Amino acid sequence: MIMEQVQLKADVLSLLEDKIKLINKGTEAIYLVGPIKLPVNLYGETIEFKWYSWLKTEHVTEDFQQVIQHLSSAKLAEFQQSSVLVYGDFEYGDDALIRMHSICHTGDIFGSKRCDCGFQLRQSMKMIVEHGTGALFYLANHEGRGIGLFSKAMAYILQENGYDTVEANEGLGFADDTRNYDDAIEVLKALRSKPVTLITNNPKKLKALKNAGAPLSGRTPLWGDVSEYNEKYLKTKVNKSGHLE
Repeated sequence: MIMEQVQLKADVLSLLEDKIKLINKGTEAIYLVGPIKLPVNLYGETIEFKWYSWLKTEHVTEDFQQVIQHLSSAKLAEFQQSSVLVYGDFEYGDDALIRMHSICHTGDIFGSKRCDCGFQLRQSMKMIVEHGTGALFYLANHEGRGIGLFSKAMAYILQENGYDTVEANEGLGFADDTRNYDDAIEVLKALRSKPVTLITNNPKKLKALKNAGAPLSGRTPLWGDVSEYNEKYLKTKVNKSGHLE
């Protein structure tokens, strides 16, 4: 984050400082901002979530005026930031569902049928609402299991020529899955101390939460939206990436 002073209006700090939380990681900081009311159209019904976003930086300070002053020069639009959508009494509710959802430009935004990401995004939100409380973590820098959007486009070309998902990533010089959940888990701990049930088919996500000491009570699966376009992709998840059927 570039350190350049910008003069704040008198009321800006007073409106924002109670909505910012510092998660201190020693030499790094995660600044969590929220909650913000976010009415969401979910399957034709308007559901009100509480939205948070977070920013990781090497600049560690509890002076939130300083943090806000530097935003306009930090060019954050050139970088991705993560979010979390919270529903219900997430902090104190006895039982909560969570989903660690990796950003998928093609599936989440365009509704691509080559993967099941868009379905998993909407369905996990629906599951959380029906359960009564929970949170969906929408994780930046996870595109294509961590290879980025441009590389994912090239991986798709390889897939159109016979490669499966794992072979395509490895063919471009990447590991199958380089995603990291450390920051999301720190935010989870800051928002809730009680156990959570993780919506996932991926044992690596379960392992990440367990290794970080996050309160985990179990797992619930999320399969669906199988079609001719993503059948091979879903089979590869199970056969090569270790996803749980």
